[in-house]
Amino acid sequence: MAETIGLVGLGNAGGAVAGALAKKVSVLGFDIDPARCAAARKSGVTIAASLEAVGAGAETVIFSLPKPEASVAAVGTFAGAATKPKLIIETGTVTPGTAIACAEICKGAGIAFVDAAIAGGVASMAAGQITFFLGGGEAEKATARPVLDLIAERIFDLGSLGAGMGAKVVNNGVMHAVMVVLIEAFAMSSKLGIAPKTMVEILNREEGLMRPLQHRVAERMRAGNYQGGMSVANARKDSILALETAQQLGVPLYATLAAHTPYEIAAAKGLGDLDYAALAKLWEEWSDARFADAAR
Repeated sequence: MAETIGLVGLGNAGGAVAGALAKKVSVLGFDIDPARCAAARKSGVTIAASLEAVGAGAETVIFSLPKPEASVAAVGTFAGAATKPKLIIETGTVTPGTAIACAEICKGAGIAFVDAAIAGGVASMAAGQITFFLGGGEAEKATARPVLDLIAERIFDLGSLGAGMGAKVVNNGVMHAVMVVLIEAFAMSSKLGIAPKTMVEILNREEGLMRPLQHRVAERMRAGNYQGGMSVANARKDSILALETAQQLGVPLYATLAAHTPYEIAAAKGLGDLDYAALAKLWEEWSDARFADAAR
């Protein structure tokens, strides 16, 4: 374990991570914002004068930067520095492609690189109870684990480089899309006179929001079993009824309307009698995804 860990980017997430790490090891931080540096200093973080100083003072450097371009630029700075860190751990949210591009720059400079996306909020970061989505080469991940273990509640080893960021992007995409669907749903239920608390209880049941994930994805799609169950035809009918109700109530639907389209396509392709999880067959055709194979 390195005596000092570098941390570049001391915003809400980076500052919380730095503070949690500072309770366990020496942390050398850097941010272009003096106010953030001052706040991190109060958490026990030593502030470096420059990026180069972080690389010179820490063998392992964690990134928590606000955008992909910042990560690429910082990697370039470290790669060109006279004294380089041995390992960079990317925890900011970037695309898998950016992670791979950063790793290539690092490889040319003799720096190991892993992506370790963070799942969760600032509170869990500050408490040192972080869930990481880890991707990278086996040797690089083995080097990064002792550092991550200092502040990790759980580490998902997702395989190759970029997979950690991929999982984070997919997870966030789902959360943000579901948020729009929920707002649409609660707008409808509000117009129908249903109390928000009651609607939360309805959706929070085992047969509510988790049902598609636990039964349709985890069971049917993974097994490739679409026989029986609630049919595409019936799901399409229910979707139409939701759209008609929203129109009557004067509630605009964007995400829900878009989600209806695959039901129309599936029905037109003759999938009407299969369980509605069979919509997965459309994506197998369109993107060469293989849901059942992924479980083996």
